[in-house]
Amino acid sequence: MGGAKKPMTVNLEQVAKQKKIKYFLISFVDYFGVLRAKLVPTSAITQMQRDGAGFAAFAAWLDSTPAHPDMLVMPDVNSLIQLPWKPEVGWLAGDCWMDGNPMMDTPRLVLKNQIKKAANQGYHMQTGVEAEYFIINEDGSNISDLRDTQSKPCYDQTALMRRYEVVAEICDSMEKLGWAPYQNDHEDANGQFEMNFHYSDALTSSDRHVFFKFMVKSIAEKHGLRATFMPKPFEHLTGNGCHTHVSVWNKSKKKNLFEDPKDELGMSKLSYNFLGGVIKSAASLSSIFNPTVNSYKRLNAGTTVSGATWSPNSITFGGNNRTTMARIPGPGRFELRMMDGSANPYLMQAAILMAGLEGIKSKRSPGKRYDVDMFAESSNIKGIEKLPLNLLDAIRLTEKDKIVRDGLGETFVESYTKLKMQEWLDYARHLSQWERDNTLDC
Repeated sequence: MGGAKKPMTVNLEQVAKQKKIKYFLISFVDYFGVLRAKLVPTSAITQMQRDGAGFAAFAAWLDSTPAHPDMLVMPDVNSLIQLPWKPEVGWLAGDCWMDGNPMMDTPRLVLKNQIKKAANQGYHMQTGVEAEYFIINEDGSNISDLRDTQSKPCYDQTALMRRYEVVAEICDSMEKLGWAPYQNDHEDANGQFEMNFHYSDALTSSDRHVFFKFMVKSIAEKHGLRATFMPKPFEHLTGNGCHTHVSVWNKSKKKNLFEDPKDELGMSKLSYNFLGGVIKSAASLSSIFNPTVNSYKRLNAGTTVSGATWSPNSITFGGNNRTTMARIPGPGRFELRMMDGSANPYLMQAAILMAGLEGIKSKRSPGKRYDVDMFAESSNIKGIEKLPLNLLDAIRLTEKDKIVRDGLGETFVESYTKLKMQEWLDYARHLSQWERDNTLDC
């Protein structure tokens, strides 16, 4: 069995003794965003750090077969997080290897490859993620707080405080981890919440995003509840977005290359080129940004109870305008609003960076800026490209797009779209109650 055989710069066994860690979760994320792990006792961590933890890649959503050799996941010591609610356990993000070589088409390595490309050009992307979630009952049939019934529940202090124990424990955990959380709120849907923490480099943000989802679910379960990041868990309520704030800095991370005080919005030419690349590839990247069947029930939703879906329906940008796909809320950054809670944290960031680098290279313009209500006006404006209506259309756009294939790699795109097409076909074979209600007597 060929391991990665990487030199050990930090001895995890010694770290475990210092921090009183009994077990390590050595983890990876597959194409579908599922967090996989093995629980390793501290007594075996030195071997795992040297050789990797063994997995059968076919058992996860990766493009592999039962005939492939073991996949070995090499823990990244820089990603170590001690579980705040169970401190005897340490979590480690890992990179996937097979036959002594890194599996470059696996999500974390796809992102690291884009980061390397950016670094070679003197660029360093920093991102902040806003991952919305619902706190629901255990069987998922309803929100957990049946008194949370306002038609406009956003920022509702009373409803927020009824879930104080869960929200506070999550926020306290982020404080302990040094993530610098700075605000927690009840979001636009009944039972929905959002917690904001400080931005970081793309890889750190992705590792934290992965862990955040795991942490929120775990702490909710500890309180006898359940948390979901599903894009649209309830038909009548606003869905779960995963808005991402993006900026690009120089190699030393001391200068924000997106900022220009001479511009009306405080944005540089480089930032507009980067945004132009994202806008150019947005539709073709929808299968990554919005990767589930359910995603398109959020993107293309009708008016919700609160009066707005808060998800984009067109590929546009604007100033401080939450109805466009990309919003420029202030100097030196833009917010991309199309992604949802099912997005793979690593692939999402990799796709943003890939598209942005292509935009810089091609000197792309983001097009016309829109400061009108796009929810109300987009159907009256000619020439605006729309986002895909369903996952099948999104997969087909990804599959045939040359920019995406060149940027993310032929083999990754082939593997990803193949597995996503299998998922679509599995969904297409499913008979819904709607079909029976409307077609049984045709």
